Amino acid sequence: MKGLSLSHSSRASSSLPAFILFFITFYVHKLESARFTVAGPGHPVPAVVGEDIVLPCHLSPSVSAEHMEVRWFRHEFASFVHLYQHGKDQFGQQMPEYHGRTELFKADIAGGNVALKIANVRPSDEGQYHCFVQEGVSYEEAVLQLEVAASGSAPQISVEGYQDGGIRMVCHLAGWYPEPEVLWRDLSGQRLSSSAETKSRDAQGLFEIRSSLVVTERSNQNVSCSIRSTRFSLEKDPSTFYMSDFFFPRTSPWLVVWSVTLVILLVFIGLTLFLFRLRGNLNSS
Repeated sequence: MKGLSLSHSSRASSSLPAFILFFITFYVHKLESARFTVAGPGHPVPAVVGEDIVLPCHLSPSVSAEHMEVRWFRHEFASFVHLYQHGKDQFGQQMPEYHGRTELFKADIAGGNVALKIANVRPSDEGQYHCFVQEGVSYEEAVLQLEVAASGSAPQISVEGYQDGGIRMVCHLAGWYPEPEVLWRDLSGQRLSSSAETKSRDAQGLFEIRSSLVVTERSNQNVSCSIRSTRFSLEKDPSTFYMSDFFFPRTSPWLVVWSVTLVILLVFIGLTLFLFRLRGNLNSS
């Protein structure tokens, strides 16, 4: 028991310097980290497709970041959106989709401003960004969310033929992001269900939608199509179509009379020819 006690005491005493070293290292790191913190907005940053956007990020207190590493990245630390290191921008491992589109405000870095400017915003830019700042072994970061939107064309209604005993109407819109909701309504404001909807995205990632509705003579013939976008918190001015009875196929009473008369006439002519042929056969016999 005595030997076991001494062995346990020996292990405890040998681990004590390691614990003290870890505590000192951790405490020193905390002291170094306490020199600054990295701060960003506490809310998503909105951006419009095709415009420039600035992702705010700054050091607090406002110490100079001229000799620090400033790294903006998304999902992978090594594959960065923008990197400032050794007093200049580094583009070696920059994500290809950000080439020539990112910029730090060099005149403001000395004041602790490490905000990132992204030019010509695209739908693919939407998502999470890390603003990472390192000095020596000390580092801090802030996480930001970028929300991208695009307001495209107003809805346009067109008539594209007859279907299922009614008229097929199509509401077309393009150039929207994110995907908006297409709303059909009658003139009293009641929602109408579309019969079909097709969606596609162009080279920029913007949505194009074709929503169709079959209007019958018995249904409400006056309809409107509008767009609702939660990102813009708006509903685009609707396109309204007023449809008269002229559009609906109907049978003319005169057409019915002429059709019946023609049928009777054809029957009469056929019967007359038959009787003449029958009479000719009787005379020849």
